[in-house]
Amino acid sequence: MTTAGPGGTGPGGTGPGGTGPGDSGPLDLPPLVDQHCHGVLRGDLSAAGFESYLTESDRPAAAGTTFFDTQTGFAVRRWCPPLLGLAPHCTPGEYLARRHELGAAEVRRLLLHGTGIGTYLVNTGLPGDLTGAHETAEAGGGTGHEIVRLETLAERVAAGVRAGEEGAGAAPDAAAEVFAAQLADAVRDAARSAVGFKSIAAYRHGLALAPEPPTTADVVTAARTWLATGTHRLTDPVLLRHLLWLAIGTGRPLQLHTGFGDPDLRLHHSDPSLLTDFAHATAGTGTDLVLLHCYPYHRQAGYLAHAFPHVYADIGLSLTHTGPRAAAVLAAFLELAPFGKLLFSTDAYALPELYTVGTAAFRTALGEVLTGWVRSGAWSEADAVRVAGLVGAGNARRVYGLSGG
Repeated sequence: MTTAGPGGTGPGGTGPGGTGPGDSGPLDLPPLVDQHCHGVLRGDLSAAGFESYLTESDRPAAAGTTFFDTQTGFAVRRWCPPLLGLAPHCTPGEYLARRHELGAAEVRRLLLHGTGIGTYLVNTGLPGDLTGAHETAEAGGGTGHEIVRLETLAERVAAGVRAGEEGAGAAPDAAAEVFAAQLADAVRDAARSAVGFKSIAAYRHGLALAPEPPTTADVVTAARTWLATGTHRLTDPVLLRHLLWLAIGTGRPLQLHTGFGDPDLRLHHSDPSLLTDFAHATAGTGTDLVLLHCYPYHRQAGYLAHAFPHVYADIGLSLTHTGPRAAAVLAAFLELAPFGKLLFSTDAYALPELYTVGTAAFRTALGEVLTGWVRSGAWSEADAVRVAGLVGAGNARRVYGLSGG
């Protein structure tokens, strides 16, 4: 078994844009399904602007340091330059100069075409001049679908209700009831075109939410309080929980942020094991839960995927940020989670480079892990082929009801 990366520079392979890790062998993958990603910035970036997207931190690098000196920064310099006509491991300055010379649109096309991703499930609702689901997929020669962020949807509904309340002089209780009704309609409407929903309750409150759906009276009371504050950001635990159950009611898969993220997060509040009671409560609803990112709680996520038929674990972001250690992280995911319960993603955001790095990390880590198991006799080569295809695309196609594959 061999592994490969973008641009055909990896050992023995044609890269993610070709047949995958090698011209033949167990890890020749079908087009990948990136089950959790974001749009790409349309405009050019300064050096500092580019570097800011190499980290989950929302702060500048420490004085005298750079975010290029991270596993993600090194991975960008390893995998992306060959796709832009440069040597691997060129300096950051050389890479950024070439990027500027080509322009944002051409860089986006070259890098996304080099990933081997066939289907993009794009989480919308983030700020910035980002490509949407179809524009992102078109740049990579694939197909795009939308994942709707629940909190953004609720904040948009609340802004409309507040504007109407100011014009009509509505009573607070009436405005809260209008919000609750419009929110339910908005979630149902979104489910007609989106293939799933995402919640960032881990950021807004933490995952230790009461597992049962709130009562109508509780929702109206919470909505009245939130609307009266005039604050845009939704943090009320009753309304966050209500959003989860509205999504559950649509039958669409529900993605839940778990594990690490930017400093707005309290990491210990994002441990997926905090969702155990919610997993019990949602069993039998017909809606799948997809635990995103998970690291450093990937073993806890693997346990939940092991214990509950409707719980899945996403391996994205964890691999992008762990570089050559990605194989160890992926192996930990594979310790307990059933192989039909793991989903590939990149969690790429803003930079097309993060799509390249995410797919390269996945392919090389998967190749390293499964090669070792086949060589040791623990797995057959046929089983390695089948599991690689499940994690890379097949599981996502089944969970999200995607055609093709």
